[in-house]
Formats: sequence, structure tokens, C-alpha cells
Amino acid sequence: MINFNKKINILPRWIIAFLDGFIMFQCAIIAFWLRANFDWVALADYQVGRAAVAYLLIGSLVMFFTKSYVGIVRHTSLSDGLLLLRTTVITGVLAYLLDIGYSMYVVPGMHFLPLSVLVITSVLSLSLLMVYRLFVKEVFRLIKNKVEPNLPEKDVLIFGAGEAGILIHQAISKSSQYKFNVHGFLDDDPSKQKKKIEGVRVHGGLELLDTLVKEKGVKELIISVLELSPARKREIIDRCITLNIHALTITPVNEWVDGGAKTGSLREVNIEDLLSRDAIMLKNKNVASYLQGKTILVTGAAGSIGSEICKQVARANPGFLIMLDKAESPLHEQEIRLESEFQDLGLQTVLADVTDEDTLDHLMKTYRPEVIFHAAAYKHVPMMERYPVQAVRCNILGTKTVADLAVKYGVEKFVLVSTDKAVNPTNVMGASKRIAEMYIQSLDKKLRESSNGGTRFITTRFGNVLGSNGSVIPLFKEQIKKGGPLTVTDANVTRYFMTIPEACDLVLEAGVMGNGGEIFVFDMGEPVKIIDLARKMIHLSGKKPDEDIMIRITGLRPGEKLYEEVLNDQEKSLETHHPKIKIAQVRPGNFNEVNLEIALLLDMEGNEGEMTLVGQMKKMVPEFLSHKSRFEAIDQKAIAQELKP
Repeated sequence: MINFNKKINILPRWIIAFLDGFIMFQCAIIAFWLRANFDWVALADYQVGRAAVAYLLIGSLVMFFTKSYVGIVRHTSLSDGLLLLRTTVITGVLAYLLDIGYSMYVVPGMHFLPLSVLVITSVLSLSLLMVYRLFVKEVFRLIKNKVEPNLPEKDVLIFGAGEAGILIHQAISKSSQYKFNVHGFLDDDPSKQKKKIEGVRVHGGLELLDTLVKEKGVKELIISVLELSPARKREIIDRCITLNIHALTITPVNEWVDGGAKTGSLREVNIEDLLSRDAIMLKNKNVASYLQGKTILVTGAAGSIGSEICKQVARANPGFLIMLDKAESPLHEQEIRLESEFQDLGLQTVLADVTDEDTLDHLMKTYRPEVIFHAAAYKHVPMMERYPVQAVRCNILGTKTVADLAVKYGVEKFVLVSTDKAVNPTNVMGASKRIAEMYIQSLDKKLRESSNGGTRFITTRFGNVLGSNGSVIPLFKEQIKKGGPLTVTDANVTRYFMTIPEACDLVLEAGVMGNGGEIFVFDMGEPVKIIDLARKMIHLSGKKPDEDIMIRITGLRPGEKLYEEVLNDQEKSLETHHPKIKIAQVRPGNFNEVNLEIALLLDMEGNEGEMTLVGQMKKMVPEFLSHKSRFEAIDQKAIAQELKP
């Protein structure tokens, strides 16, 4: 039976063409019979045979041109019905014209194919051609179900009774991997509720999910709404997690076209779907026009943020884009990606360290960048806690070197990519970024006081970005693949999250709207508990936390905070053109003092021990109090000295 099914899986075209012709021929005969009111004597007055053959020949000729027999019968759809309608209409028109010619030139006044018969024939032909296709389609479905009885079954509901929902229903009904038992649709639209789509009932909204899970034994919910707000998607997925049912979602439309995905295909819900927020639409529409035609330098161009900045800058049609990074392979890959996607882009990659003043000086002198996005930085807290000298060199000296050269070569704007870890820092990495902020702020103040011109320095602060290199989400995904455990440093640790494109939107926006000296901070939404994040990722993988995959608390790492901030206790903020973008009111320091202290810090880098180096950082950033770190000894010593009489 299985071999038979494989042999007839697709009916040959000649069989379909033969069946179509046979049906059209028979319909013409039946039409005469109906026209004669089932009177066999009256039927003798018509040229039935000649008319039926003429209609068959015309129909076959039309079918040859419309290719109505080419479609795969078991996949018959509305488009096939429209093609059959076109075929029968054209056949009817041509047959009518032939009959008129016959009555005018062959046998005057004699109609061998009366108009009434022709109308009946066309209606019957269209109906039977479509009905037999649907019949064959149903037969194939029944045969498939009978010869493949051992397919694993899935009891599902589909959320969304629109076009995407119909596509999903059609796709899963043809699945060769599973037998999907669709127990209905859920939809927020009251006008669709209690109705049926493709024979499947639209039960109601999400509030019925609990009941249907209990009554129907539903194990999966397929989210098939293409335009669904992040908040609503989170609500639906959270409900699935609570009910312990698996959630799937439809692949985005853009991936149907250029992402290699099939139309209406499904994918697993990922954690980014839960953490994503409503997109913040920036009102400044001049970003692209400002960057257009300009020479742009991006440092750290191969990193998570830097690479996205390069991509968004490339879309703005700059005059020239320079990508600088010291990581050879990622920079090479980034170059290949951009050259492939933006073939007319003027592009230069530079393999260099941001502390290499000679190389940077030559670069600036040669290309004369007008805007610099400085994303180069060391960012991993535990690593920088072990190697504070490297944090000072990259994050402070690197920023100072690029900033000083920006002034020397008349760069219009310099945008520093900073971090929320620079606020009330508890680690060397955060303190190094705060000192970098202090330097460019004081430098901007000095330039504004000395003249109205010169480079304008701007800072952006934001939290963790989803999917960035070395972040917690890729780590959890890898740990889930290995079967766990998922490692969480503390049950109470929380973090803010935003998408990489959102973060880069902020950086580009700051580059346009900033007048110099500002620190732009972003409304990061609600903080997320990392342990809750771990549990949800385990659920989304189809496993159960603390049963299938364990979660292990490892303890806070050196320098790690329980929570992050975007403003410190002494900072206030000013509103901007957008309610979710603010400017931190941070009083810039005196340039000469900041510059001198950085010079002392850089001198200690090679001549003093790490304790002395970090002690100087704490002097520059009084709110820098180490946590779970060997450098806590410096804070304790300072407290002891203050307590001395």
C-alpha cells in the first residue's frame, strides 16, 4: 500500500488532461439532456455529438494555453479554481463565436450549440472539474493517513485566525513528520469568534486557553499572528509556560523571502521574543541625511555593537566607511558581509589597536573622518577584574588616544559607546568606562569654553544587549544544548536588556542630535531576573527546569552587581524629544585635572602594582566601591583611615 501511495503521489499531467477533457465532453451531452428537459425524443432535434466534440476540441486547445492540467491535484487551492474559471469562460466564448460563424456561413439560421446549452455546459464543467480535484485531494489525504498510521500525534491550537493562521493550518495538515490534531483557533477579534475557518472552530480569545488545554489535551500553541506586539506575545508565551504547553511561532515574512524559510513555516519561540519590547520610534528623521556622504570611522567594528553600527551607517549611504578593530577574523568576516550587502559602499578595514597612536594618526591624516563612533572596549567584568591594566589601556588610553586625534584632525562628532556599569561602578571595567566618560566630557567643555568650534563629544549609556558576544543568553543556549546545568551567579541578580539594533539606533541618534557634552541614557524598561530568564529558556526548549535541566547558583563573580543602574545617586536627567531618551545631568570635570589624573594612572600602569593602579581609579571615581573582589581591601583601608581619630 505504501509503495502504491508513492507511485500515485502525483498524478501524471496526461491523466489530468484526459480526465478534464472527458468531463467537458460529458458535460456538453448532459447540458443538451437538461435543455431538452430529459425528453429523449426532443433530444433528437439537436446535433449533440457534433456539439460535444466541438466543445471538447475547443476546451482542449484552451487548456493547452492556460495549463490548467499542470497543477498538482492533491494541492488544489483557490488559485487552481480561478484558473479553471478562466479556462471554462474562454472555452465558452470561443464555442459561442464558432456557433455564430456556423449559423452565418455554414448552415444559415442553424445553431448547433445553443447559448442556453453553452451556459449550462460551462457551469457544469467548472463545477465538476473543481469537485473531482477536491475529491482526489481528499482521497490522497485519506490514503496518507491510512498508510502512515504511526506518525506521532500533536494536539495543537492556533492563535490567530487571519491569513497567517490559515497558512499555518494548511502547512501542518500536509506535514509528513507529525499528525497534527488541530482543536481550533484562538483570536482576539470578536467578529471571528464562534465561526469556522477551513472547518475548524474559532473558539475565542486567550482566556479560553486554560479550558481547552484541560478539555482537549492540547500540548502546543502555534502563534500565527505576523504583527503581534511584544507585550502581547510575552503574555501569550508566559501563559503557555504557566500551563506547561509548548509554544511555536510563525517565521517572520522577511525570512520567507530572503532567509531561506518556507512560506508559513514555524520556529521555536526564543527568549528574544520574551525580552523584546515595543520598538522605540525615534522622531529625528535626519540621521540618514546627516551621515549621507560623510566619512565615518567605527572603532570596535567587529564587535556586537560596532558591527551593527557599521551596518546601519552603510544603509545611510556614507561617503566612506572605515572599520577598525584588532580582532582579525571577526573583522574579515564583517568586511565580507558588508561588501556583499552594500556593493557600492566605499569601505576600508583597518586592523589596529585603539592605543596605537602612530597607526591612528596616519589613519586620521589619510581619511579625515568626519564622525567617529567609538565602540572599541573591553567589556567582560570578571576578566577586567583579573587584568585591570588591560582595562585601563583599552578603555581609558584607547578612548583618550582616539579623542585627542579627533580634535587634532577636526572631526565633527565623536560618539562614545558607554555602559550602565559606569554608574556607581563596583568593578574595574565600569570604573574604566566612567573615567573615559569623564575625559571626553571635560575635553568637550574645554573646547566649548575656548571656542565655538571643534569636535563635539557625546556619550551613550545602555545595558545588556540581546545576543551580544559573551552575554548570558548565548551562554544559556549552549548550556541547554549540553543538557545543563544552567549557571546563575545569584538568585536575585537582575539585568536590563535591549536589542542590538535598538542600542545602535540610540548611538546614531546621539551622533545627530547631540550638541556636545551630553550623556544620553535610555529607558531600558523593566529589569529581568536572570534566574527567571534561565527558567523560561528551559521551558522554551521543551524541558522542565529543576527536573530535565538543573539550575546551579555559582555565587557573584568578582566585581559583579546584583542590579544595574543608568543614573547614579547624584545624577538627574533632562527630557529630550522622546520620552524614553534622557540626558544625564553630570557636571563635567575640569579638563586639566582629569587629564593630569589620567596621566598619573597611565604612568602607574607600567611602574606600579595593580592595587596602586586601582586605588588611583577609586580616587578619580569616588563612588567606585569594589564588590566580591580583591580590590575591596582598598575600600576597607580607606574606611579605616577615615575612622582614625
